[in-house]
Amino acid sequence: MFRHMLGKTLGLLGYTIQYGCIAHCAFEYIGEFVVCSGPSMEPTIVNHDVVFSERMSRHLFKIEKGDIVIAKSPFDPQMNICKRVIGLEGDKICTSSPSDLFKTHTYVPMGHVWLEGDNLRNSTDSRNYGPIPYALIRGRVCWKVTHEFNFKKEPEGHRQGSL
Repeated sequence: MFRHMLGKTLGLLGYTIQYGCIAHCAFEYIGEFVVCSGPSMEPTIVNHDVVFSERMSRHLFKIEKGDIVIAKSPFDPQMNICKRVIGLEGDKICTSSPSDLFKTHTYVPMGHVWLEGDNLRNSTDSRNYGPIPYALIRGRVCWKVTHEFNFKKEPEGHRQGSL
């Protein structure tokens, strides 16, 4: 009796570990649904919008200017941020506001990206914390789930990845 129960318990444990490994690999290498919060990406992505973030672009180094990405916050590694890629390594970025008389620029170092929110007046981004390491990127946003539960291919915003 005890052996039978032990065998069933170990079998169940084995299946649980297998499915856990499959789920981990799916979230790490395929993608995940993310609920976005905050106004920094408005009007492209508003508070509580759900997006699908795919991981393959990150692993294949296929992130491009203009892409919206999910990344780890450089201030708080427990928090994710959703921002648009404005510059890649080697790009020259204007860091001053449009109203500034004298323009200041910086270069994105190797292995880093420059991220900004679409809502520039209400976004904490690379203008505050500088370029972030490419390794902090978790995935590229490729779908936005609309309120009618339809999938909308890659959200389009008013800002482009131009300098």
